[in-house]
Amino acid sequence: MARRLTLLLVIVLAGCLVAAGAGAWPCESPEPLRPSDPPLWRLDVGDLKLSLQLLGYWKGSLDDCYCEAAVTAVKAFQAAHGLPADGVVGGETWMALARRLEVPAPVPGPAPPDGAKLILIDTTKLTLTLYVNGQPFKTWPVAVGRPGLPTPVGEWRVRSKGVEIGGPFGSRWMGLNVPWGIYGIHGTNAPGSIGTRASKGCIRMHNKHVEELYPWIPLGTPVKIIGEEPYVSFERPLQRGNTGPAVVRLQGRLTHFSFDQGYADGRFGVGTERALRELQAVYGLPVNGVAGTDIFFLLGLR
Repeated sequence: MARRLTLLLVIVLAGCLVAAGAGAWPCESPEPLRPSDPPLWRLDVGDLKLSLQLLGYWKGSLDDCYCEAAVTAVKAFQAAHGLPADGVVGGETWMALARRLEVPAPVPGPAPPDGAKLILIDTTKLTLTLYVNGQPFKTWPVAVGRPGLPTPVGEWRVRSKGVEIGGPFGSRWMGLNVPWGIYGIHGTNAPGSIGTRASKGCIRMHNKHVEELYPWIPLGTPVKIIGEEPYVSFERPLQRGNTGPAVVRLQGRLTHFSFDQGYADGRFGVGTERALRELQAVYGLPVNGVAGTDIFFLLGLR
């Protein structure tokens, strides 16, 4: 079992590196933070500073610079909690911060009834709600993507699951089938970030909350993410085989205009092409299944 979990973590992290190399958004970093000159800038430093602020060790800005003052604050926290006061923020320090900030285990409640399950994530309200047979069953607070690294709006499915992933992924991982990067619903070693826009696109939950949700979610469960949509340029035509946020927006507008194309999953496939051809036929446009400038203006995308 340990080998399988280690392999899963390697696959997830390798996927993150591949995605980052392809220009996609990176996911959470497992590497320890270390004091350096010049200071290191890294996205999880903001999480660290927020955790320290909530515990009374930090009063400065919540930027991403691991500056000398932040190192001093970390050393003070480490010394107060029986850790080597070296300013290196690795697994032990993250776990000590998390233990101080983590919510209590949820009061046991009824297991969700049998039936169709759907996860709805609202990036505006910063919530995740489990629906069973079309009815809301339970809602939890989450952290979502920070400005510039948004959580992908669209309609996805759970494609992978993992237990005790550790590090920035917390105690559970549920990967989504987003075609342009590695995104998932997972726990966190920075529970102070829950209820904020702090992640690199993933959906963070308190470890106790994701542990409660995890056994209820089979592979293939639909995950709908709603909220403010990031800016997308529609300068280039879209056609079968394309993927990305622009395809999600196109799919959403096709559905809005009552041309059913299936899921808004960022994949321009058979269903999207069929719906687009139907729209082109209705409006007297060339029926070629390619979304160009005329389609973008017609659908209000430009």
